[in-house]
Amino acid sequence: MAATVVRYLRSVGAATAAEPVEFLPRPDLRAVRDDERAPVDPGRFRRVLGQFASGVTVITASDADGPAGFACQSFASLSLDPPLVAFMVGRTSTTWPRIARAGVFCVNVLGAEQGALCRGFAVSGADKFAGVEHEPSPATGSPRLVGVPAWIDCRIQTVHTGGDHLIVVGRVEALDCAEDADPLLFHAGRFGRFSG
Repeated sequence: MAATVVRYLRSVGAATAAEPVEFLPRPDLRAVRDDERAPVDPGRFRRVLGQFASGVTVITASDADGPAGFACQSFASLSLDPPLVAFMVGRTSTTWPRIARAGVFCVNVLGAEQGALCRGFAVSGADKFAGVEHEPSPATGSPRLVGVPAWIDCRIQTVHTGGDHLIVVGRVEALDCAEDADPLLFHAGRFGRFSG
């Protein structure tokens, strides 16, 4: 069949051998210039987006050096089928590389009375697990903090770039929650809770 096609192409004068291709010049790679940046003041950006109330979580994993974790308010449900969740982490995070190497994580949803626990996981360079009770999550073995109202045990499915953050997508392997537990809320730089 291939020989027939080649004979036909030759009979109509078409080229049958690869001819040299002239490549387009490689584009210049450059940084974004100041005049190309959006006219948004970073302080105002934080203030305006701080008006969006969110829940608060602690993302945890274990590696050869022990347990690792960080406080995270940028957590969300992503997909029901398959069951996926997502969180965002700053590229400068020193904890994220440890979680990335582990390949798994546990999302610990904090309760209304756990503001101090959140502050402990928000600091850099300290032993965040000092005095914090935890046990291995059932699917991945990531630290599940004792007393949290909900937890989601995940495997890292994919990581995307998003400016100065990374968008981490995890596939849910196991999860559970306590009944009638109030979540810890974060709004305008302060912790809060539902009032009814």
